[in-house]
Parts: sequence; C-alpha cells; structure tokens
Amino acid sequence: MKIIAIGRNYAEHAKELNNPVPTTPVIFLKPDTALLKDNKPFYHPDFSSDIHYELEVVLKIGKEGKHIAEKFASNYYDEIGLGIDFTARDIQSKHKEKGLPWELAKAFDSSAPVSLFQPKTDFEDLYNLNFELKVNGEQRQNGYTKDLLFSFEKIISFVSQYITLKKGDLIFTGTPAGVGKVNKGDKLEAWLEGKQLLNFDVK
Repeated sequence: MKIIAIGRNYAEHAKELNNPVPTTPVIFLKPDTALLKDNKPFYHPDFSSDIHYELEVVLKIGKEGKHIAEKFASNYYDEIGLGIDFTARDIQSKHKEKGLPWELAKAFDSSAPVSLFQPKTDFEDLYNLNFELKVNGEQRQNGYTKDLLFSFEKIISFVSQYITLKKGDLIFTGTPAGVGKVNKGDKLEAWLEGKQLLNFDVK
C-alpha cells in the first residue's frame, strides 16, 4: 500500500505557514514504513528538533482505479479514520528554501500514525465532520471537513489521473490550522465526531 497526502487543503493552515492557498491539490507521498498503528508510541527522531503534528481525516481506498471521474470517486473509498502527518519542520523549511523535495521531512519512519477505520456509512454527512486534537489535554486543532479546499472526490479524481489507486491505499486529506511542535513526554489524543480514535505518547 501507499500513503498519499494532500498539503495545504485548509486555507487557514496554508496561511499560518505563509504558504499560498493552492488552486490545484498539492500532493506528496509517504512509504508504508511511515505507518504507525494501534496507538503505539511515536519515538521522536534525533535528526530533527522541530517535529510538528498535523491531524488529518484519512480515507481508505476500497478498490483499484485510475482516471476516475469526480462524479464516481465516492465509490472508491469505503472507510475513514484519523491520522497524524508528522513533519520535521526544520528540515522541510531548509528544503523549501532550496526548492528541494520534502521527503526527508515527511516520509521518515513512523511519521504517519493512523487510527482504526470506520465505515463511511456510519456518518450522516461526510462534509460536516468535526475532528479534534489535544496535546497533554489541551486542544490544539479543531477542524471541520466543510472547510476542505478540495473535496474527497476531487482529491481521488485528481490523484488517479497520475497515480493508480489500489485497495488499501490511504489518503491523508489535509490539516486545519493549529499545527505545532511535539516534545518527548507529550500525549496526543484525537477525536472524530466525538469518538476518540487516537491516544498515544511521544517518547
């Protein structure tokens, strides 16, 4: 499987990092070795002193597809969950300054904690979902899918024009404003529609 992530998909997050609001989806990839499951602890890597959390709604692809029309894209994912896109912001900033790819900042081991997934049919309105992150009991991010710049269907259709989607692939759909640094000893907890899906420690 592969992890496809969408950058700058919430306008307020783009602004907080002084990035332009995109007119087409910004795409990057994480390898399967980035996955961190079952609320296992995240071990802060030694190569960065500025690891940031970015809470995201994650789609799980349910069947293979390419060149998917947007009007059919909802048929290609069947489950949703939450994930953290851990980002080495110091490394990312250096690479952005030089116009280099972000992979070292985004694709490192365990940089993609993911929750268990729920059938999308469990939710009445996929574009009125609330998701929330607390660090050490303090709310840091509080987002709503109604604020997405690019819908789930637009993302799936866009990505599939370039990259074949396969069953089990994960799509991180972007983070709202409020990203920040994590430190050893922190506890991260995240909720989707009031149900806690993530609860793990930084070591």
